[in-house]
Amino acid sequence: MKKQILFLFGIAAAAFATRAEVVTYPAPAEARLNGSFGVQVRAEGDSVWRPVDVYNVMVDQVTGSSHKVVNSSMTYFDFDGAVEVKVTPRGRDIHSVSVRPTSYGIPYIMEADTAIVLKLDRPRKLSVEVNGDIFDNLQLFANGIDADAPTPRALKKLRKNKDYIYFGPGYHRFDTLQVRSGQHVHIAGGAVVDGVIEVSDARDVRITGHGMVYPHRKMGLRVQRSANVSISGPFTTQCAVGQSDSVTVDNVKLMSYYGWGDGFNVFASNNISYNDCFARTSDDCTTIYATRKNYQGGCRNIRFENMVLWADVAHPVMIGLHSETERCETIENALYRNIDVLDMKEKQIDYQGVFGICCGDDITVRDIRFEDIRVENFRQGRLFDIRICYNRKYCTAPGMAIENIYFKNIEYNGDNSELSMIIGYDDTRKVRGVHFENLVINGEKIHDKMPGKPGWYKTADMARIFVGEHVENVTFE
Repeated sequence: MKKQILFLFGIAAAAFATRAEVVTYPAPAEARLNGSFGVQVRAEGDSVWRPVDVYNVMVDQVTGSSHKVVNSSMTYFDFDGAVEVKVTPRGRDIHSVSVRPTSYGIPYIMEADTAIVLKLDRPRKLSVEVNGDIFDNLQLFANGIDADAPTPRALKKLRKNKDYIYFGPGYHRFDTLQVRSGQHVHIAGGAVVDGVIEVSDARDVRITGHGMVYPHRKMGLRVQRSANVSISGPFTTQCAVGQSDSVTVDNVKLMSYYGWGDGFNVFASNNISYNDCFARTSDDCTTIYATRKNYQGGCRNIRFENMVLWADVAHPVMIGLHSETERCETIENALYRNIDVLDMKEKQIDYQGVFGICCGDDITVRDIRFEDIRVENFRQGRLFDIRICYNRKYCTAPGMAIENIYFKNIEYNGDNSELSMIIGYDDTRKVRGVHFENLVINGEKIHDKMPGKPGWYKTADMARIFVGEHVENVTFE
């Protein structure tokens, strides 16, 4: 009997240990909410749903050459284990549902044709779209449990530490917070910070928490001339790093809606890492630039991994273009890996690449690797744009060289891609070494011996890539 009791106790303890933990955060009274969706969450197997507040966020809707700021929805919660999320669109019938990125294969069911129930077993960054609407959609950020969230007892002690800055649940409004060396800023879930958090001329700084840094029409997070900085968890508008070293950005979600609203910028910096982030932007989602905006130098060792990118305007990826002529700076050793590109909309011919390497101002771009990237059917643009260019609006000279660009396991499914381009400038400013391995377009692998390719075609023709003058060594494996 004793052994049987212990056995049953062990089963109960194991069930308790694996039971999902769910943490929700009520929105501050001053926060602007959006009623387009109702959202509820519960641990899988529970009978009680917990409401989750839905914030109003804004995005840039482009029609032709006109820009219009429109409302969208964003919600977030934390969990561990497995959960169900009920999404109820309001004011419309459900005719179709899309949960993206599609590569995640998120399972869902329809509940009486009025709600969508998703099942999640790990943190995810999702877009839930009803009836094909990508603007009045729901950005759903299901975080892991916030390991940096202090207990009430710990917080009482931490508040006595001048180097610990805590924004608790509620609305916080200011212009700019200047973070000093050695400080730790925590933005708790349920906090809305209407202001800029800036790390300038500092080192050994941490910014954590799952709350929001959402200033109107401004960059939310900025790191400049600093070293050993980590940012983990918040939702914001933009996150830029300038003339800095050893910066890590993890689980940051951002959305911009105003002009020039780039997402994750790198200027003149080295050893910068972005991981597990989401960007929906009104300009480039990610950039790597050399000297620009009072930041001086080239860029080395930059990583973007495990990300979801959505460019309502311009590029998901943009490298090069800006520097100062005759500095002859270099951008090198960058890795983009395990990324889902949900959309792009760009009419300007100079700015149409999902993968944009547009090299100007005597810059050399080399040793860039793209691996395991899935591109969904974007609205307008081209897949590849690799050019040494001379854009007189932004540059004072063409770029110097583009060398050793590797694409491995790139998959595009869609029918809106315009003609891709690989183009050098002249005999002294060339593109050398662009290598494709396992490029798949609408299910078809592009390589030299692919079925159906006429012998007189370039392999690039099969991928709708124009390989122009002053280009050497383009391969398809």
